[in-house]
Amino acid sequence: MNILDSFKLDGKTAVVTGAGRGLGQGIAIALAQAGADVLGVGTAENAKETQAPVEKTGRKFMWKRANLVSCEPVAGIFDEAVKTFGHVDIVVNNAGIIRRSDAVDFTESDWDDVINLNLKTLFFMCQAAARQFIKQKSGGKIINIASMLSFQGGIRVPSYTASKGGVRTLTMLMANEWAKYNINANAIAPGYMATDNTRDLREDKGRSEAILGRIPAGRWGTPEDIAGAAVFLASSAADYINGYTLAVDGGWLAR
Repeated sequence: MNILDSFKLDGKTAVVTGAGRGLGQGIAIALAQAGADVLGVGTAENAKETQAPVEKTGRKFMWKRANLVSCEPVAGIFDEAVKTFGHVDIVVNNAGIIRRSDAVDFTESDWDDVINLNLKTLFFMCQAAARQFIKQKSGGKIINIASMLSFQGGIRVPSYTASKGGVRTLTMLMANEWAKYNINANAIAPGYMATDNTRDLREDKGRSEAILGRIPAGRWGTPEDIAGAAVFLASSAADYINGYTLAVDGGWLAR
């Protein structure tokens, strides 16, 4: 088999959370370009800006409106995916939020909201995916979106740091338990990306300059920078990669 064929996702179905914009949108489009049908999940009424480029590739797209601050929608997401496409092969847990405040002032609600979405719901999405993969006897790919703060402490984002540190180690646990079912659980740790989550940083001239000064690539990342990593980890080319968090950071961790 030609090595390039191992990156193809023809006939696969992917569930991508937070697919209406930003990194999730970029990942959904990239998976479709590689051959996968996509069920996108998010809080908006629709995701026309994701749907159009996905369908332009000739792949199918379905939008599931759901607020993943609660675990309640998880079962319905997988029921809908199986009903529509017949199977699920790839799950990308991209949905996430961030709250900024000094640790001494951080509120319980800001802690709970971030942990619930970024870590609790992520786990139960992975659990539902693993159960579906095992039921199908097909194996599958789980891709969690981690962060630079899976490796570092950061400042003024205590619940985000805790959640993303948890994503990294939880992904390792999933690999340990589910590899025997031919399930690969990996994570992508984006560097500083030009998304809604970093708007405050990008608009703060001093912080923005400090961040860019440490990135060897000299620029903020984009959703397109994540696309190749997502397709790779979703494909058979990554069958022997499990429990790993891949940094896509322009060299940030190397500095």
